[in-house]
Amino acid sequence: MAAGESNGDFARWENLATRVLKGEALSFEEGRAILAAAEIEIPALLAATYRVRYQHWQNEVQLYYLRNAKSGLCPEDCGYCSQAKTASSEIERYRMNDEETLLASAQAAAESKARTFCIVASGRGPNDRELEHVARVVEKIKSTLPLNVCCCLGLLRPEQAGRLAEAGVDRINHNLNTSRRFYPEICSTHTFEDRLETLKAVRDAGMELCSGGIVGMGELDDDVVELALTLRELKVESIPVNFLHAIDGTPLQKVHHLNPRYCLKVLCLFRLANPASEIRIAGGREVHLRWLQPQGLYAANSLFVSDYLTTKGQSPEDDYRMIEDLGFVVTGPGPETAEGKRLAECSGTPEGESCGRPASGTVSCS
Repeated sequence: MAAGESNGDFARWENLATRVLKGEALSFEEGRAILAAAEIEIPALLAATYRVRYQHWQNEVQLYYLRNAKSGLCPEDCGYCSQAKTASSEIERYRMNDEETLLASAQAAAESKARTFCIVASGRGPNDRELEHVARVVEKIKSTLPLNVCCCLGLLRPEQAGRLAEAGVDRINHNLNTSRRFYPEICSTHTFEDRLETLKAVRDAGMELCSGGIVGMGELDDDVVELALTLRELKVESIPVNFLHAIDGTPLQKVHHLNPRYCLKVLCLFRLANPASEIRIAGGREVHLRWLQPQGLYAANSLFVSDYLTTKGQSPEDDYRMIEDLGFVVTGPGPETAEGKRLAECSGTPEGESCGRPASGTVSCS
């Protein structure tokens, strides 16, 4: 390709980023063009996307820590999920974790530099006993640890969303997963509209929305673009972008459509469609981005620093090193509490030295 053509590609994406930064909304056709970009254009596309990311998030990376609080035992038939009733995957199956286990996981989240602790439970939705249990645990977490709390509990009724908000839950995760058109291809036991109703209940209760999707399930590029624009219409604050990890024993176990370059283009799409939202590289990043994981952070500003629901993730140490090598920094702790302030003041103490401040007995500075 001639140098002039390469410069034209650079200008094309720079112009798009400039328009987004001026407040123009990404169009459907522009979204399709991002996913169709030639591989030689990807560096220019990433550079332009990074301008938008930097405008809203500078060089910060937010870390999330996930706890699979209830595994398997699910009556739904989501084709991508190892916990679904249709899956024969070899996974742990257990009922809701007790309070001690959840509090210990929250402590581990804080020690892993996470800003947000995610409590995830399999199932169509929580019964009232499970919901009250989670609410009580969240109240204890929020009173002792400098963490945001996000819960992913399935379909929620308005009164259930209200109780979680009262307990101090900051966000509810409920992924749309794909477009309205493609949704019946991956699930038959609930609908796209059911998921929208839960997001409405969450918003009405005053909590932020965490909702994203899974790319690579056999959908069309148009479905990916539609999902990105639907999330924009919903003004979703946090968008996890998952790349299908085809797990043995699931209906999608033989579906393999992704490569690292396409995954980078997907992340650019979601950033340019949702410039101010938190974009998280979620499940499947190690499997599909592989050696290009660091480049994904030129579009996204968030990662899970832990394992996923039933699959292993990259080690926290490798994540920290990747972030540092990029010249990026990990965002500080979550909401300000007395304990959070103490931890923040201790954070500048050289490793191995005591900050000289008394610990509360709940959280240590180590």
